[in-house]
Amino acid sequence: MSKAPDSDKAENGGPSAIEQYLVKDPERFALNMARMIEQAGKAASAWTEPREKGEVRDHVAEPVVDMVKTFSKLSEYWLGDPQRALEAQTRLFAGYMTVWANAIQKVNPNAEAPQDAVQPERGDKRFQDPEWGRNAFFDFLKQAYLVTSRWASELVEHAEGLDEHTRHKASFYVKQVSNAIAPSNFILTNPELFRETVASNGENLVRGMKMLAEDIAAGRGDLKLRQADYTPFEIGKNIASTPGKVIGRSDVAEIIQYDPATETVLKRPLLICPPWINKFYILDLNPQKSFIRWAIEQGHTVFVISWINPDERHGAKGWEAYIREGLQFGLDMVEKATGEKEVNAIGYCVGGTLLGAALALLAQEGDHRIKSATFFTTQVDFTYAGDLKVFVDEDQVTAVERSMSEKGYLEGTKMATAFNMLRSGDLIWPYVINNYMRGKEPLPFDLLYWNSDSTRMAAANHSFYLRNCYLENNLSRGAMELAGRTVSLADITIPVYNLATKEDHIAPALSVFLGSRFFGGDVEYVMAGSGHIAGVVNPPAAKKYQYWTGGKPVGDFNAWLAAAHEHQGSWWTHWQHWIENQDNIHVPARKPGKRMKTLGDAPGTYVKVRV
Repeated sequence: MSKAPDSDKAENGGPSAIEQYLVKDPERFALNMARMIEQAGKAASAWTEPREKGEVRDHVAEPVVDMVKTFSKLSEYWLGDPQRALEAQTRLFAGYMTVWANAIQKVNPNAEAPQDAVQPERGDKRFQDPEWGRNAFFDFLKQAYLVTSRWASELVEHAEGLDEHTRHKASFYVKQVSNAIAPSNFILTNPELFRETVASNGENLVRGMKMLAEDIAAGRGDLKLRQADYTPFEIGKNIASTPGKVIGRSDVAEIIQYDPATETVLKRPLLICPPWINKFYILDLNPQKSFIRWAIEQGHTVFVISWINPDERHGAKGWEAYIREGLQFGLDMVEKATGEKEVNAIGYCVGGTLLGAALALLAQEGDHRIKSATFFTTQVDFTYAGDLKVFVDEDQVTAVERSMSEKGYLEGTKMATAFNMLRSGDLIWPYVINNYMRGKEPLPFDLLYWNSDSTRMAAANHSFYLRNCYLENNLSRGAMELAGRTVSLADITIPVYNLATKEDHIAPALSVFLGSRFFGGDVEYVMAGSGHIAGVVNPPAAKKYQYWTGGKPVGDFNAWLAAAHEHQGSWWTHWQHWIENQDNIHVPARKPGKRMKTLGDAPGTYVKVRV
């Protein structure tokens, strides 16, 4: 321990540095440990029971095998040359020696405080407690961990001869392992958790194990990590609450038309094609954040596709079905509800990729109802796809297809886990610590409620997406086959508004930029601040972030960005001006149900199916 006389009290009269880590009531602590073990047994039962009944089959071996294969390729480089191996070990040993020397110096009350061997990265919130620097034991753990994780990352970075996909995977797996073994994740090596456990005599662990058992039961044998208090939210009440009507329903989609908020509206209706990974109400979280509500207030007649949460019945529904029974069905409903044959369309993420493929197909088929297309954080070229590409190679896609063949769909928890792993330092481990070690309920948060509302993936749909986009990049290569045709993005000659976000880890700004070159018409490329969600859902009233506009998206991305003009605030108003420049004719507002029978109130029934 660092210099702290046993009799010394903290300045505020609290316990000494040593006393705060001592159990005050051993009998009560032992009782709580027994209660914790009881709750742990319930958690184990919640995990094993569905497996004993055959309701859950584990596929844990497949990602573990892939990780081992990836690390084996990395090891081949460093162990293939004794000199390289010695240099790598020497760097790690030198780092440890620095940590050890610092630890010795810190217990010497007369020595000057040494410089840390490694500093946490900017924004790392794991080591904010003062004891991580003040206490020699915890400081030693922190520095040893940071030295090791930094060294492991550099092994990947400096390994020669690795193909980019293997390097990407190795970097990802190293990060996952590093995040998992951080001393902040364990009670005895995290000063804050240690103090809380001692102060409560272990009651935090009892609550934590109880929550763990509940979350495994909620996941029907898999952990459904609780990221927020979900109880205050109800879809249709305070989530996805913009008023409207369901005007159409197919096997894969409901079409929602929203009530107008202005006396006149743009003549061209607006049809939104959201992703089917998660649900459409990311664009309608609440009245303050809702892009849908804002667009209505700007004079749009807004229609949204609400995708089905698929089950066994939808296993054979591929991209053609989602185009015919989703996007084209939506166009038919728009025309029936308004009489209009000219429409503005928006596609978000994979919904945008589907929109791009559909536009290429419909151009060949002579369906020209969509007159402008807006893409939110959408990839049509996957050469420089984001971190999800880590999960896509022939072996992994084949394993996913084998898993999906059992039920006709991929469990929603699988995709949710994959997305959470992309930012495990933010979306997994802080909640593991807060929920299961501190035993604290997370706070209400509408965005995390949406994030937890995961969706299944229909087998044919997901397989087509993984193979044609991530694995083979067929859409931008002009090799994607739909409805017996080979489609080309060059056939899309309508105006395109292509929105990227600067910190996107799913659809990187570079990838979106390069995808712009494949369209056959004019493209307005805009880059917003923040990431895949916050950069899109950024209402003007919030006065947050910024966006960049510039010339045509050609040439070098960094050169484009260096010459681009930065604007403060939301890109929404810029998009609205762009839309109005396409066609600014107004007509009297249209109310749902005036021209056709409605099927119920927004947000409909499909969106309420949870997994």
